[in-house]
Amino acid sequence: MTGNIRVLVVDDDRGARALHSGFVAATTGFTVVGTAASGREALSFELDAVELILLDMRLPDISGIEVLHRLRTIGDSGVDVLVISSSQDQTTVRQALAAHVVGYLIKPFTESALRAQLEQYRTRRQQTPEDARERPLSQGEIDRLLITGGIRTGAHGASAPVAAPALPKGLAQPTLDRVAAALDPVIARSGAEVADTCDLSRATAHRYLTHLVDLGLVDRAHRYGRRGRPEVLYRLAPSHAAGSAG
Repeated sequence: MTGNIRVLVVDDDRGARALHSGFVAATTGFTVVGTAASGREALSFELDAVELILLDMRLPDISGIEVLHRLRTIGDSGVDVLVISSSQDQTTVRQALAAHVVGYLIKPFTESALRAQLEQYRTRRQQTPEDARERPLSQGEIDRLLITGGIRTGAHGASAPVAAPALPKGLAQPTLDRVAAALDPVIARSGAEVADTCDLSRATAHRYLTHLVDLGLVDRAHRYGRRGRPEVLYRLAPSHAAGSAG
């Protein structure tokens, strides 16, 4: 794939449109081709010139969910959607995920949190359809899909987690997905790094990381320095270790 990914930013707040457009423009591999202040304005945009829409759920005319439904009835529009919204109610989140969005980022968020979502999306887009269909999943990857409730596939093969029904009290599925997405199977990250990436407090990030460790989906290790308490590091459970067994 060559060229930057073309992005349309949809938000009824002028300041948010400018801020998020700036975040997108500062991310390598992405170009903002337009903005829209309402759902109808977004749908009237030349969608053939757009590959990814950053879509707010709370719009002044029609809801973001309605925009998603209309996009999916257009046919082969080839447009993926990353939700950026303050809406956290289960109905909205589940409806958005059911519409095959590639991610759901809760406002307010930092530039680094959006950049992480965009970079993961860009990486998934670079997979060929054959990669997505034919690569066998390891046990570790299957376990991660089970705990996040499975995946939905966007227009370009990019996947997004779907809400799972049961989580410990105080944990939310979209946040769990964000924490899991911030981890890597090779490069270990500290709890502070995960918290910064996901725009969470360290205590909140620790609760989610501990839950993933308890499920066996994340490995925890310690890095010892010359003085002070050891630093706790986290990484996704290596898929090759689980996948090597017949």
